Amino acid sequence: MATQPDKHYLAGLDLTGCRVVVIGAGTVAQRRLPRLISAGAAVEVIAPEATPAVEALADAGEITWSRRGYRDGDLDGAWYAVAAASDDAVNAAVGAEAQRRRVFCVRSDRATEGSAVTPAVAEHDGLLLGVLAGGKPRRSAAVRDALLEALQAGVVDEHAEPPEAGVALVGGGPGAPDLITVRGRRLLAKADMVITDHLAPRELLEELGPHVEVVDASKIPYGRAANQEVINRTLIDNARAGKFVVRLKGGDPYVFGRGFEELLACAEAGVPVTVVPGVTSAFAAPAVADVPVTHRGVAHEVVVVSGHVAPDDERSLVDWTALARLRGTLVLLMAVQRIEPFAEVLIKNGRPADTPVAVVQEGTTSTQRSLRTTLAAVAEEVRANDIKPPAVVVIGPVAALK
Repeated sequence: MATQPDKHYLAGLDLTGCRVVVIGAGTVAQRRLPRLISAGAAVEVIAPEATPAVEALADAGEITWSRRGYRDGDLDGAWYAVAAASDDAVNAAVGAEAQRRRVFCVRSDRATEGSAVTPAVAEHDGLLLGVLAGGKPRRSAAVRDALLEALQAGVVDEHAEPPEAGVALVGGGPGAPDLITVRGRRLLAKADMVITDHLAPRELLEELGPHVEVVDASKIPYGRAANQEVINRTLIDNARAGKFVVRLKGGDPYVFGRGFEELLACAEAGVPVTVVPGVTSAFAAPAVADVPVTHRGVAHEVVVVSGHVAPDDERSLVDWTALARLRGTLVLLMAVQRIEPFAEVLIKNGRPADTPVAVVQEGTTSTQRSLRTTLAAVAEEVRANDIKPPAVVVIGPVAALK
């Protein structure tokens, strides 16, 4: 029985432990299986051949795979069926059997001839969104994506109650506002207060509501060491006052971002903390400048180093002698102002002077620029090109790849 696209009844099915039969094991079935598995269905796939991904699901015991063609009677005991064979005649036979057995059936070849259709689906913070558009999958997908983006950006507030008081340490990513994670953006939209670093994506602050208090952590007074203490106290005091506070950082909170210091301070004060990893500029900035930090046969190691103190500074914890002996990739952060002594100590301890180097300033942003040079010439090139922080320095053979 063909369905009428404008007469669908949208319902949520509890398929936990229920037999679901999928005929076909190609790319269409591959897309449908993960959600059926996550719904707890007992899935049996019937097909003589399968894609590697479907075969892997069977090998892992997440589905049962009957390696043969469809036979009439295969839907006996099924609650739900998906006809996704490459042969339309097989799908029609599956649909006919489903109709006789009163089993709802989705047809991948001719959606309107099945007794059920698959909506465009997305998940967001405990919500399951499903959109039907009368047999127009592109339209349903477009609406689904727009709804999901609105929820993630906080344009649509799905919570009647405000979030519980506490702190979220959110990695804002390498610079471009659309490179923050989905979870990070969602929590940012719920904030009562945002304490931001100067490297956090500034454009994200424009999306905040007028009620949100924004504190620029880089302008908190009393010097750098005391600065962190004041930040910690600001997080704790405002969370205790009932606010949901987002600590927005550039990159990842735990990659030279003092995020763990802030977590420890909050934990000691009994303030709940959520940590949201971010895309670190150590890897993102080189990537957008077409510099892979690893490449098969070129680099089997990547070491990320903080350059906030010079090699001979008594506070330095870096073994520059050991780093110079490595053959792989060195990624230096906060190193532009001290690039000359860093290059000198590496060359002195054995790194070849002609080692390729790439420097990427403000990677992923509209003002991004980069240069490629060698370890011997990098200091001069940085000065000549007026490279300023923030910039990422990549040292190693990967910097020569094009």
